[in-house]
Amino acid sequence: MTEPLNSFDTSVWRELGDPLVAGAADGPLSGETVAVKDLYEIAGFAVGAGNPTFLAEAPVEVGTAPAVQQLLDAGAALRGIAQTDEFAYSIAGANPHYGPPPNPAVPGGLPGGSSSGPASAVALGEATIGLGTDTAGSIRVPASYQGLWGLRTTHGAVPLAGVWPLAPSFDTVGWLTRDAATLRRVVEVALGTVTVDPGGFVVDPGLVALAEPAVREAFTAALAGLDVEDVDLGDPTEMFEAFRVTQAAEAWDSDGGWVTGHPDAVGPGARERFALAAGVTREQEVDARAAAAAHYARLEELLGDRVLLVPSASSAAPSVEASAAELDAVRGATLRLTVVAGLTGRPGLSVPALSVPEPVGLCLVGPRGSDLALLDLAQLLLPTTAG
Repeated sequence: MTEPLNSFDTSVWRELGDPLVAGAADGPLSGETVAVKDLYEIAGFAVGAGNPTFLAEAPVEVGTAPAVQQLLDAGAALRGIAQTDEFAYSIAGANPHYGPPPNPAVPGGLPGGSSSGPASAVALGEATIGLGTDTAGSIRVPASYQGLWGLRTTHGAVPLAGVWPLAPSFDTVGWLTRDAATLRRVVEVALGTVTVDPGGFVVDPGLVALAEPAVREAFTAALAGLDVEDVDLGDPTEMFEAFRVTQAAEAWDSDGGWVTGHPDAVGPGARERFALAAGVTREQEVDARAAAAAHYARLEELLGDRVLLVPSASSAAPSVEASAAELDAVRGATLRLTVVAGLTGRPGLSVPALSVPEPVGLCLVGPRGSDLALLDLAQLLLPTTAG
């Protein structure tokens, strides 16, 4: 382990070293550098979860989360601990305590959250791999906003031990890179080379309609010539509501005790979401979980082994000056696009394939276990994005 650097952009990094933690002397990821979202335990450092008060009270960890350790063991070096939206309860990337990290793909645009710091570190060229988490879209959305490759892994495929939870029923490990080749090597290190081969492609026009017109146009153009079947997956608002209430109940289980004891320490956005989470009754939680289970069963039957194609986000990156109302509208539409992977635990690969002219991702949501196969499909279908 080396000493942290004294000067760096604190909107991107909480800790930065050269490296912060060295990797193994040799391995398939030798030469790669990792920006780790500030939810992962790293020996010798505390977990801050995007909140300075939480960080000040947090103990120094004595162990390292398996998802971090497997990258170190493969030869990658830990460049630093990167910022996250507070308690990972956002997809905007606008942490009120540290400021929004820059989005080099859209100057003046939000970076996307909650894996905002790792995404910006990778997009800025300050790391080659971003290690984050994705509960409702927190890998796919920053990848979309910043023109990166981003993979939300099959739920449970990568251990979440040593990772501060938001909603364990939906939390997943994910990675961000600037090119497909690097992401492939990471996937092979973490998941091996055995993969589930998916079937054909489907699109839900009702989901696509939630995206802004320019995104819909770019999405349609990208799919021109592909053999794609239309499918109706159901009411996205009903799916999102089941997801939202279940997520809120679990978020309160994860963080409600701390939030209650520190009422003035949580910033806007997360504060309002936790206030709503606190009001979820046991009956509402039970109903939401039953609805989520019903949506899961229906989606699995409709999708089978096929791959859903959908915009990764409803728009390009909003401006850092966007109003709360504008951000709420974008958030609501985007979360209805991302909810299928959340409810089913399926992997979702955001590919930098669309332009409006700012980058927007094209997401491939495949059957569980098809993480590596999705990369192959993306490169076959969209060879100009292979990078």
